[in-house]
Amino acid sequence: MPSVLEIIHKSAEFLGSKGVESPRLNAEHLIGHALKLKRMQLYLQFERALTEPELELIRPLIKRRSQREPLHYIVGTTEFAGLKLKTDRRALIPRPETEYLVEILTGLFRPPPARVLDLGTGSGAIALALAHAWPESRVTAVDSSPEALELADENRLLTNLAERVSCVRSAWFESLEPGSKFELIVSNPPYLSGQETADAEPEVRNHEPKAALVAADAGMADLRTIVRAAPLFLAEGGMIALETGITHHAELTELALTGGFSRVESRRDLTGRDRFLLAWMAGA
Repeated sequence: MPSVLEIIHKSAEFLGSKGVESPRLNAEHLIGHALKLKRMQLYLQFERALTEPELELIRPLIKRRSQREPLHYIVGTTEFAGLKLKTDRRALIPRPETEYLVEILTGLFRPPPARVLDLGTGSGAIALALAHAWPESRVTAVDSSPEALELADENRLLTNLAERVSCVRSAWFESLEPGSKFELIVSNPPYLSGQETADAEPEVRNHEPKAALVAADAGMADLRTIVRAAPLFLAEGGMIALETGITHHAELTELALTGGFSRVESRRDLTGRDRFLLAWMAGA
């Protein structure tokens, strides 16, 4: 029977031939997942011969990845801002850029905001990460997709944060209680154009929910909706923080400054491109 190392080599070669990025790393994650071993444990068993039942567990995972199904959908979890979250087709896989937005926000607020609103929460990643970082904060996680909200609710329980994070089904602000006020509103809304999604890798184009990726008007429609409505739900001195497309900031800045915000700031992502828009109400 082949050894663990031989199967890693063969799997990596196969995945590479199908265009999978970092095929060796993907192979190790999938084989470790099938065998219920962490990568370091896998390394310690390189010379061990695999049994046929073990190979039967590995083969379908490698096949799924070769068809460009995202790794995190196959293994069912991802790490985000110190939390282990469940991931599947009901919501986008949390990205490093979004994790960086959480890092920006936790560095900005001293003391933490008492009330936080996460619009378009998806898997609940941002809401749960902020609740984890700010034990005194209360976070409302909103999504219009019942499937995504179900996943966010499962992650609330998985992370033991259910008492401080509440889930609300709503199309942006529509179902929130009138008069609700938040010190921070954060959102990673759909901001890709249809063409950008069509040009994306198969993992994104064919597997992640398009409703969470694509917005009308060259990706601007939902961003505009949020910026226009946010002042009604922000406390004095409150802030909105958005993840955006890299070409959206000029229009969003003008929209914010003419719509009730007193100060706007662009922040770059880890690749140096304008990715995050921060806007403050008067009193900040």
